[in-house]
Amino acid sequence: MSGAPVLVVVGGGPRGTGVLERIAANAAELYGDRPLDIHLVDPYPPGGGRIWRQDQSPLLWMNSMAEDVTMFTDETVQLDGPVSPGPALHTWAADVRAGRTVIGADPGILEEIHRLGDQDFPSRRLQSAYLRWVYERAVAALPPGITVHEHTGLAHRVSGPRDGRQHVWLRGRAEPIAADLVVLTVGHLDAEPDTEQSEFTAFAERHELTYLPPDFTADTDLTDLPAGEPVIVRGFGLAFIDLMVLLTEGRGGRHEDGVYLPSGQEPVLYVGSRRGVPYHSKIGYAWQGEHPALPHHFGPAQVEEILGRPGPVDFRRDLWPLIAKELGQAHYRRLYAAHPERTAVARHDFEEKYAVAEPGSPELAALVASAVPDPADRLDLDALDRPLDGVRHDSYDDLQDGLRAYITADLERRHDPRHSPDLAVFLGLLSVYAQLTRLGDTGNHWHGFFSYLASGPPGPRLRQLLALSRAGVVRFLGADTTVDADEEQGVFRARSATVPGAHTEARALVEARLPDPSLRNTRSTLLRGLHEDGAAGTGTGLLSVDPADGRVLYRDGLPHPRRFALGPYTTARSSGAFTRPRTGGPAFGQNDATARTALAFLRDLSCRDRLTA
Repeated sequence: MSGAPVLVVVGGGPRGTGVLERIAANAAELYGDRPLDIHLVDPYPPGGGRIWRQDQSPLLWMNSMAEDVTMFTDETVQLDGPVSPGPALHTWAADVRAGRTVIGADPGILEEIHRLGDQDFPSRRLQSAYLRWVYERAVAALPPGITVHEHTGLAHRVSGPRDGRQHVWLRGRAEPIAADLVVLTVGHLDAEPDTEQSEFTAFAERHELTYLPPDFTADTDLTDLPAGEPVIVRGFGLAFIDLMVLLTEGRGGRHEDGVYLPSGQEPVLYVGSRRGVPYHSKIGYAWQGEHPALPHHFGPAQVEEILGRPGPVDFRRDLWPLIAKELGQAHYRRLYAAHPERTAVARHDFEEKYAVAEPGSPELAALVASAVPDPADRLDLDALDRPLDGVRHDSYDDLQDGLRAYITADLERRHDPRHSPDLAVFLGLLSVYAQLTRLGDTGNHWHGFFSYLASGPPGPRLRQLLALSRAGVVRFLGADTTVDADEEQGVFRARSATVPGAHTEARALVEARLPDPSLRNTRSTLLRGLHEDGAAGTGTGLLSVDPADGRVLYRDGLPHPRRFALGPYTTARSSGAFTRPRTGGPAFGQNDATARTALAFLRDLSCRDRLTA
């Protein structure tokens, strides 16, 4: 016998931890008591990885409530392996408080755990402690013959033939790790600057300005943003919220009773984006009553039909009409169930006509208008997506009042159960995402829309944003924000469609967003090497993988038998958010399929080795 088979998992964050948990759950059935060496490679501690490491500011929160985060499967997950229940974050925290679960964590994190409520938004470092515990539990659940070896380092290359052992090369290490299988779960990655970012960088250097390209906010050096000076910020999503917090509370400011008390160390943030508004607030109430029947108009049957069509899938043409009708189904079903007094047509008649109406048709619009008198009760996805389209203000001062009113109204609505169809739409979005995972690369528009509508900041963060706006620390720029570099004046200049003719100048520009997950511009030599070696990429630069089990697809159309990949840089990416309990969790199903395929391959390999030994 040639020794135990070797599996290398590159990436020890939540996705790598999830794959390890599925290996532990499936090992008894598929691998038995055979020996196996698993090598886990990551520069950061396993469990949290880079993004969820404990070594970051306690001011940085998750954008999910504690009760909405789990790393464990339940009966709602579609998977071939066994369900292996475990505590969601809030239950785990309760177990820690009661002494039923013992963890090794610093006093600050333990203090956070002891004051954590089920509907609180935990810090990321608290989530790191949960992820570390999940990782350690998964390792402990492995059969005695399976051993995990941790490597603190960066994997920069994978080499090897399709029909033979692979070699995983670590930076600073002369000899590679020889592997029978490699699973890449490397998460979010840094990117090379695009043309505009390179030009802005050079411009800033020529004029001694500050330019911060897309990055992970927790890793960004913000010391060059001086107190009291204007800073143009492009991006109004979660990266902006992190930036806002670090440059205000992180510099000594305080929020008290809805008022921001500045420290005097804050810059003035002029923020704009394509939409010109922040992501919608997380919904602040729990579901009550009957759940929406999902999927309905966009489920497995529709996906199979689309996959059977010749030619590439076009998101706007082939998918968006079905998605819109699915979300409408969730919205109006909930409206009729919870608020029938706000409807004007019998539920049966409405549902019968809605079922046969063509998505996006005038007939469908007329049906909704006749059945739902108040426009505020109708689902208008275009208006939700671009709320400032056509909105114009004479001055930036007028815009501040208008946008504060918009954010206030959004907060009130997202925390008012009288608008519970919004929560039904959220559940519809999760259902849609589960179906889209089978279709590969659906383009960036969908992911941006999902994040904007379903994965926004906690309500308290938007209330802080309002306080910062009233204090003059944050100023809104509006929609379709553009930034130019003025060589003559040596400044960045921002304009928007919302305030025609006006502009803002600053000596600092921050791109408040994550780097794009693209093979074309990634700084990962590991992924670039795979692409150069023949791995297929999509039109938007994602790594193509087999939707059945995550094996890397190559340009010859065949999957690599020994290389797997899961995560945001692949066509097997999930929503990016952690899974809510009892919502199906498509990432869990992907992890399970990869683990089962890997275990079966390694089992068969072990048997062959025994026969030839």
